[in-house]
Amino acid sequence: MSGFKFRRRDFLKTTAGIAAAGTAAPYVWTSSYAKAQEPAGDKLNVASIGTSLYIDRGGHKGKMDGRGARIGHQAGQLGNMVAVCDVNRLYAEAFASRYDGKCEIYSDYRKLLERKDVEAVTIGTPDHWHTAIAIAALKAGIDVYCEKPLTLTIDESKMLCKVVKETGRVFQVGTQQRSECGNRFLKAVAIARSGRLGKKLHAISSVGGALSGGPFPAQDPPAELDWDFWLGPAPKVPYCPNRCDYDFRWWLEYSGGQVTDWGVHHTDIALWALGGEDTGVVEAEGKGDFPGLPEDVNLIDFLAGKVKIPPCYNVAHNFDCNLALPNGNTINLVTGNNELIIEGEKGRIRVNRGGLTGKLIEEINSSEADKKWLDEEIAKLYRNMPLGSHMGNFFHCVKTRELPISDVYTHCNSVNACHMANIAMLLKRKVRFDPNKRQFIDDAEANQLLSRPQREPYTIEA
Repeated sequence: MSGFKFRRRDFLKTTAGIAAAGTAAPYVWTSSYAKAQEPAGDKLNVASIGTSLYIDRGGHKGKMDGRGARIGHQAGQLGNMVAVCDVNRLYAEAFASRYDGKCEIYSDYRKLLERKDVEAVTIGTPDHWHTAIAIAALKAGIDVYCEKPLTLTIDESKMLCKVVKETGRVFQVGTQQRSECGNRFLKAVAIARSGRLGKKLHAISSVGGALSGGPFPAQDPPAELDWDFWLGPAPKVPYCPNRCDYDFRWWLEYSGGQVTDWGVHHTDIALWALGGEDTGVVEAEGKGDFPGLPEDVNLIDFLAGKVKIPPCYNVAHNFDCNLALPNGNTINLVTGNNELIIEGEKGRIRVNRGGLTGKLIEEINSSEADKKWLDEEIAKLYRNMPLGSHMGNFFHCVKTRELPISDVYTHCNSVNACHMANIAMLLKRKVRFDPNKRQFIDDAEANQLLSRPQREPYTIEA
């Protein structure tokens, strides 16, 4: 797999050529695709894997739907929600309660995937489970909407791209800034790609810092939770509630912290804007503060579960990492305000979910011709698919078999950039990456961090 070179652009070129010839796109069609040919008014049968709750340990917001539940309910509004799976029975029951007894509950996703009526699934589990479940769903002939960050390691990205290509499934990643937020991010990308900011571009991908805390005392897991299944391929450790729900993000065993969780949102847009969506980045160098990680810990052994450390949040609390693209453009992934800044020799714009600002934006908004130009560029950027919700784009592509706007290939380049940032900061040196071989150049230690040992019997079947 180290030589796997499939790219999004290869798919788009092939699809465009076949479409021009008046034939269907090159997907592997099976009988399970029959309903993709039905009229648009017919609803897909969908299922949700991984729901959870958001629990603010600071005591401000209490409990609410987690991201997995939210995307599941979005799918349930557009399709027929027939099943839900969560290793926490109470979470699954809370999710299913909205569907008047029509949503069957499972505790094992493999049993859910054996159903013959499920056409699409949403996956909102902790990050360390994304790849295994997504691959199982793809191989079962099911289209997938999976939350970001899609992978826990760079090698998982190779696995997923390979299986998506082999199965021909539609795969949307939950980086919803590509579709929503008033098209502000689409506008920023279109402007940056137009050259109106300059030829050489730099982006500042700025996100909030992670939590720090611990050590946390071990407890008996609640009766409704299958703790061993929750851990899955990750090392076996005693239960504590701070490892679960929203807080899994603060443990390297299950996530990459804010570097991957929020970082991939803005870095994904930055790569798209700076012309790196098909290449990713080739260098990473920076500094990160990992307060829960002992200075002398052997990273390889710790992530393999061979070395135990105190049960503390251990992802980067603060970070500042520089990323280089093959075309010479650069990205700074840094702790700060929640925003993306893109600048060149001709100008600078700032975008986040609340707004898009800059002198050039003011100039465009004051010109009817420029506003029309930007609308046309957005339509091209979105490949003339209907603009609207991110989940709506997924359902559209399930029906048409088009490539979703947040496809697996570009997202893997984006999340790999964030993984590279973490690896560079953990190793405390610059790392260089070969995007064709999908491995680090002349760096055996970094290459050991491309993947992780997986605990039996939860290994990924790629």
